[in-house]
Amino acid sequence: MGIIGLLANPASGKDVRRLVARASVFDNQEKGAIVRRVVVGAVASGGLEFVYYDDAHGITAQALAECGADISATAVDSTQMGSALDTISGARAMRALNCDVVITLGGDGTNRAFCLGWQDAPLLPISTGTNNVFPDLYEATIAGAAAGLIASGQVGTEMMTQQKCINVSIEDERDDFALIDALLTSERFVGARALLKPEQFRSALLTRADPAAVGVTAIGGLLHPVKAGFEGGLWLEFGSGGQIVRAPIAPGLYHDIPVRTCQPLALGQTVKCVGPGTLAFDGERERTLKQGQQAQLTMSRTGPKLVDVKKILYRAAEIGSFKR
Repeated sequence: MGIIGLLANPASGKDVRRLVARASVFDNQEKGAIVRRVVVGAVASGGLEFVYYDDAHGITAQALAECGADISATAVDSTQMGSALDTISGARAMRALNCDVVITLGGDGTNRAFCLGWQDAPLLPISTGTNNVFPDLYEATIAGAAAGLIASGQVGTEMMTQQKCINVSIEDERDDFALIDALLTSERFVGARALLKPEQFRSALLTRADPAAVGVTAIGGLLHPVKAGFEGGLWLEFGSGGQIVRAPIAPGLYHDIPVRTCQPLALGQTVKCVGPGTLAFDGERERTLKQGQQAQLTMSRTGPKLVDVKKILYRAAEIGSFKR
């Protein structure tokens, strides 16, 4: 019997974009309900062994307790720092246990943090964040069923697709990582993290440019769409002398944004950013660059293995996994 990992981020879906834009709130009660439905779906399709990150709010632990004693669920060792370090340490623990699939509840930032601990993890991300491109709004029951089919060996790794990512090398500092976009802004401090001042955008590298999304990826997507399966990405430089695109940079918040350069970029190509400024990864400012400090951004297909829920359920129907 395989192992299903569970990780719910209590901080996702609650940041400043609820105040300055029109983003929805995902409270912890709803996240607990999602976990319970995930477990029901997983058990129905043969998944009975769970490990979980026991967050400080007890979201997953309480949800599992309410599911009864017929399942095996064990908490992994992790930090309790109230920051992304918790997600990173939880990911490392699940990697050590060789989980067959991990279900995350969060947004792009949560999944980026998980991949900092386990870059090529087999992930089934459920969206409970804000500007989400990587996770989808799956019905949790069906997502759990897909995870159970993987853990019980009824479907294999051919139902997963390895994703693109951006590997970031920062001069004289530790490396970093992004799943969807890496953006340099002229802001000098990380602050509240959210990207709400497009006049300060300087450049961005996108693994996906999605016109049907919200955030930095939408800026590129409304000019030159790039899908997840395309073997390349998009490089943007902001400023006058090019095009102006009206794009949603947060839920319920559009801005007119000048884009000087919009250039397709192949996998393996490297672009440079030079400080001063801050680097934002997947919609949140994370790292400060000093005056003249360089960061090199390289896109590759070495990211997480993303579970195709619909493909798995169609396959389950073909092989009769739910016939009794």
